[in-house]
Amino acid sequence: MGSMPTPPQLSLADLKALSVLGRGARGVVFHVVAAGNADEAVGCPTDVADAMALKAISRVAARHKGAAAAGAPGGGGGGGDGHRRIWFERDVLLALRHPLLPSLRGVVSTDSVVGFAIDRCAGGDLNALRRRQPGRVFSVAAIRFYAAELVLALEHLHGLGVVYRDLKPENVLIQDSGHIMLVDFDLSTTLPPPPPPPPPDTSHPPPQTTSPSSRAVFGCFSSSRRAASRDSPPSSSSSSQSPPSTSRTASASSSSSSSSSPAVAKKSNSFVGTEDYVAPEIVAGSGHDYAVDWWGLGVVLYEMVYGRTPFRGRSRRETFQRVLAARPELPGEPTPLRDLIGLLLEKDPAKRLGAHGVRRHAFFRVVDWERVLDVARPPFIPTAPDGDDAGAVAEALDVEKVLHEVFGSAAGETAAPESGSERGRDEDFSVFF
Repeated sequence: MGSMPTPPQLSLADLKALSVLGRGARGVVFHVVAAGNADEAVGCPTDVADAMALKAISRVAARHKGAAAAGAPGGGGGGGDGHRRIWFERDVLLALRHPLLPSLRGVVSTDSVVGFAIDRCAGGDLNALRRRQPGRVFSVAAIRFYAAELVLALEHLHGLGVVYRDLKPENVLIQDSGHIMLVDFDLSTTLPPPPPPPPPDTSHPPPQTTSPSSRAVFGCFSSSRRAASRDSPPSSSSSSQSPPSTSRTASASSSSSSSSSPAVAKKSNSFVGTEDYVAPEIVAGSGHDYAVDWWGLGVVLYEMVYGRTPFRGRSRRETFQRVLAARPELPGEPTPLRDLIGLLLEKDPAKRLGAHGVRRHAFFRVVDWERVLDVARPPFIPTAPDGDDAGAVAEALDVEKVLHEVFGSAAGETAAPESGSERGRDEDFSVFF
């Protein structure tokens, strides 16, 4: 097993928690800056002086989740020990080097808390942004932009051998630049990287999307070359699960399950996800691979179009039944976007559209994939807040105290859903069957 890069170590005493950004099944996300005023942190390393998001995970909650998953009928999908997911997430963060994915700024570890610090995204999440749109739905142009960036992020993760497994708007944050950042990897897993896409069909070349002199990337958003993106990821190994591979496989074909290659025959049987977004093969327990992420993309696109998820029922059980058997309703006249959603929400993962098919779909015909990250004016760019957040709080929050108040010391307590989420928590669904 290869050596793991040592993550920067932070102390809670080095950080000032200004506010709570959200809550999950095991922890709380805080907005933090360097202790003292950020502009006075002269002796503080530059990678700590800026505003960050600290995902602080309760060790008590993690132990309880692991024990519950191991003891439940059909459980074990979470991996038994709840701490295994924590260290796996750390290893994934250490391996990431991509503008649309977070970088690990530091790790906090105490007797009661494990925390991961990443860059704070001032624009909130995609679900909160959708609610601010007219009619609570996005324009087609905005959907195309965010969908294209999600495709790039998923392709990169899949090339590392990481199956994301929890794609939902709450996990898609808006960076200060207006570009997305896909976060939260505690439900991810690793599989052999998918095969490369088939060679292009030269007998039917794709249509020319823009003239050589045009600066358009989407037909509406212009680009200006940004600084070079981060370097390729270093090799890493996990102390608990298979490490993220550093293979730079370009993209998956329709689905790894449709390939006859033995290298990609392995599937996961974990029963995890968020109920409105979970793929049918996860609910059925038939084993799953990278195709679950393309199902998740289809659900997210549906929600961006219609303002609701496609299979939600009156109960968790009914939602799962609809995921397994109901066809998604796509009201409105046929469009490339609705066609794409239907292909992504294919029940059979072997027939579901994947990375290669998504890129070539008519909905993305006007997209210059090589220049998506160069878009200078995305659909939404966060505005600078009025005043300094650090000066807006009289006293810093006590991270350990907040976690204790949320999760307590009683192992039987159930965590609150993430802030802003109307859906269920991320958990091992086997406890409901």
